[in-house]
This record gives sequence, C-alpha cells and structure tokens, in this order.
Amino acid sequence: MEKHRIYCSGPLFCAEEIGGMNAMAKVLEDAGFQTFLPHRDGLESYVLRFSNSSFLSTVPGIRNRIDYAIFSLDVYELIERCRAVVCNLNGRVPDEGTTVEAALAYAVGKPLVLFKNDIRAPFGGYDNSMLTSLVRGKIIDTLMALPSVLMDMTAQERESAPLSRDLQKAIAYGKRISSALGSSRR
Repeated sequence: MEKHRIYCSGPLFCAEEIGGMNAMAKVLEDAGFQTFLPHRDGLESYVLRFSNSSFLSTVPGIRNRIDYAIFSLDVYELIERCRAVVCNLNGRVPDEGTTVEAALAYAVGKPLVLFKNDIRAPFGGYDNSMLTSLVRGKIIDTLMALPSVLMDMTAQERESAPLSRDLQKAIAYGKRISSALGSSRR
C-alpha cells in the first residue's frame, strides 16, 4: 500500500486534546498511513508555548504574520500534501480551526472523515448541521475504524476543485515554510 498522508485536524489547546490527537495519529500510523499533526509537525509546535503570554501582542504586526504563516502551512499540508482529512469533533462544540479545515477539504474535494466519540454536542445532542452535512451525517465513533474508512476513501479517485488566487498564494507560502521547516529538522 502506498503510504497516504492524512491531515489530522482537531483541538490542541490542552493536554487532553493533544493526547486525543496523538492517539488518532498513532492508530493511523500503525495502519501504515503518514500523518500531519499541526501541533507536532506545523508551526503550532513553535507558537503554542507563547499563546498565553503577552509576547505576541507586544511586537506590532507579528501576530498577524504568525497567524498567516500557520494558516498557509496548514492549508498547504491539507490541500497539496495530504490525501485525506480526519477531523476530530470531540468537545462540547467542534474546534473553530477544525471547522475551517473540514470546509476546505470539502470545497477542494478531499476525502473527509469526521470522528467523534464524545457525547457532548450543542444542538440537542447533535453538532452543527453545517459541519456534519459535509459528510451527510456519517460520523465515525471509534478510532480503530478510521484506517479502514480512510483506505476505502483514498482508493477512490477524486477530481480537485479549482482554487482561488488567495488560496494559491497561501499554499505557495506554506510550501516555502514547509521547506524551511524540513531544513531545520534535519
């Protein structure tokens, strides 16, 4: 089997959330997939340590630049490098970034899997239909089911949707950042 790269999207702002995302990636990696975890492989690993400090707000304009760099690298990974996207919806409400990443995957025609094994949800036990309808309500509720679902989905050929000029610019910038990170991790 060709090692498909899977973008793992989800909340990553506390130890429990990071543990859940790491567990998801491990299940996929044990099944032969490669994974991209923003908190492990992206700029988030460098920036999250400053998220509760005043540093980002004391240097004029730096927050906007960092935010755009994070966005660009994540968009590059999601659209160009990864074959499919898995979104962890665990939590009372889905993470805002995860919602955007799910919508991007849907918009460009990437295989998209929504995962949730948490009973908390805001709308009478259901998550927002604008998100769940991206997969027509089919949500996977066990980690161990993810590899087979992804194998089936990545085996199918899909047509890519055209990208806006702004998205193309973000992807190009993300590719440069990825290259720089690759050089620094050697």
